[in-house]
Amino acid sequence: MTVLGTTPPPRLPVRDRAAAHAGAGGLSPMLTRLAAERATGVLVREHGTLHLAEGEVVHAESPYAPGFDVLLTAHGTLDATAWQQALTQTGSKPGAGRLVVDGGRVTAGALELCHLGALFDAAYFALAPSSTPGSFHYGSGQPPGSVRPVAVAAVERETLRRRELLRRVWPDPLPDSAPLVRIAPPAAPAVTARQAAVLARVDGVRTAIDIARELGRQAFHTLVDVRRLAAAGLVIPHRPPARVSPPAASAPPAAAAPSFLSVPDPTITLLKRLRDALEAL
Repeated sequence: MTVLGTTPPPRLPVRDRAAAHAGAGGLSPMLTRLAAERATGVLVREHGTLHLAEGEVVHAESPYAPGFDVLLTAHGTLDATAWQQALTQTGSKPGAGRLVVDGGRVTAGALELCHLGALFDAAYFALAPSSTPGSFHYGSGQPPGSVRPVAVAAVERETLRRRELLRRVWPDPLPDSAPLVRIAPPAAPAVTARQAAVLARVDGVRTAIDIARELGRQAFHTLVDVRRLAAAGLVIPHRPPARVSPPAASAPPAAAAPSFLSVPDPTITLLKRLRDALEAL
């Protein structure tokens, strides 16, 4: 009798802590091993996901980065209504991408540029330092929106380059995530048109990511603009007021120390009783 069953996926390599401490393995030792293994699936990390096909990155997503469909429709490359119709008709981003290209709505090159821009943008956040370990799911469905695979080494190299660029522009990372507040120094420096568009949306509530999504721009490029504005003294991160501890409950007034004059002396009491008894005789 022949027993049919599913072949279990290969065992995920265990991280070599000694190699990690020695600096081997790039930004994500797990990702490096998956690339060497030529794995296909989805790597889920705290700040985003990376879709792999035969060890190469074919798509990336992060809640901090606009998707390639946003980049595709934000500035007139493709009409948003046309994209939505294609998405409804095909039910998937890859299918919608093929449909708009085949229909002459957008060129294959424009679609690929938007996809690669979104891939590197989301990968920057997905590969950020995290407090939780990542997990990999082998062969988890079709990677959405894939156009051209990118080597893991190239993704990690670009991520490191972007980190260093932000550090050189302005070393404080707080403006990347905090609500931004606009300030007006006495001699405000001139800003570019791109920076002016960002500055116009600074209201004490929006973050850099909010502004990127509203403008339909890559999040990383908006972070660069925000840090340059911070370096120029035009924006500052909104810092919530420090929590003030409630005043300690006032201690009840200490009981007054009893005066020794108010405490009856037993000897005096006894003498008074003797005096009263003698007077009664």
